Amino acid sequence: MGTTGQWVLLAYRIPRQPSTLRITIWRKLDRLGVARLGDGLVALPADARTREQLDWIAEEIGEMDGTSTVWLAVPGNAAQEKTIAEEMRRARAAEYRAVIEQVEAAESARPGERSRAVKRLQAELRRIGRRDYFPPAERETAQRVVRALAQAVVAEDAR
Repeated sequence: MGTTGQWVLLAYRIPRQPSTLRITIWRKLDRLGVARLGDGLVALPADARTREQLDWIAEEIGEMDGTSTVWLAVPGNAAQEKTIAEEMRRARAAEYRAVIEQVEAAESARPGERSRAVKRLQAELRRIGRRDYFPPAERETAQRVVRALAQAVVAEDAR
């Protein structure tokens, strides 16, 4: 990543009470996989989808009597962008490692439980994939072990 790319930023303030509103926004931002740049400031690599998602959250914050602005920005230098991307990559790597551990646990489960685990883990991989802007090495491993578990379940069901 030699040159810096464009990022979409959301600067926001949400009323402290009721706290459920703050928690709702935090969870939505977590599901998007944002980089937290500071208190009330998050970023995502800019594209039409990420811009739209942060615009929706900004609108929601306004409906909660909060304030927000959405910005398009470029990091001051490539090193800053690399640091943010690496932080996001590490967060996704941890999520993929959790999936890998769950596959290992499911391998010793009963057949019906294994089948349910495959569906759940495939859905989890899709959720992680939607917020995986800088794929770590663990992504491929997680996809491979979930595929292998799914194939084992299919083979088991064929017997």
